[in-house]
Amino acid sequence: MRELSLHIMDIAENGLAAGASLIDISVVEDEKTNRLRIQIKDNGRGIPFALLKKVLDPFYTTRTTRRVGLGLSLFREAARRCDGEFHIDSKEKEGTEVSATFRLDHIDLAPLGDMAGSLISLIMGNPDASFVYTHEVAGKTFQLDTREVQKDLDGVPITNPEVIRSLAGFIRGSLADLRIMGNASLPLHEK
Repeated sequence: MRELSLHIMDIAENGLAAGASLIDISVVEDEKTNRLRIQIKDNGRGIPFALLKKVLDPFYTTRTTRRVGLGLSLFREAARRCDGEFHIDSKEKEGTEVSATFRLDHIDLAPLGDMAGSLISLIMGNPDASFVYTHEVAGKTFQLDTREVQKDLDGVPITNPEVIRSLAGFIRGSLADLRIMGNASLPLHEK
């Protein structure tokens, strides 16, 4: 995948397919340590211990719609290619946490991509799930919690086209502001 946001969306969708009602996504750009850290946590079924090693095999998948499971293995390789690390921790009936680090100034680091678009796609496709997105740049933080958004909507569905349009603009604007305030150097490709 050419953008990290697509990896994030794929992993979040895995959690949703495993019955998660809450997806917590964290992106931290730390120029002092020259690291980008991405973490995706869910409260789904978790991965049985016996399958934990297999999920990183690109030729293994539990999905019936395709014969390969490239998502996690590609994300792991993207991290390793950029002098980073990859970890997956899962507990049955509690959920899964996937995290990866990347060297921020590595020539092969993919752009973060359209995080607003990825988040909106997740929200629209899973209106009954909750999402918490936290993005930190140089100590400045943006956080979106759809549970709070739902409260403010006072019964209007979060998938209402006007709500989605407003939410997309809010996310894009907030991330742009964060990048300016944090003076970040990671390329975004926000639309």
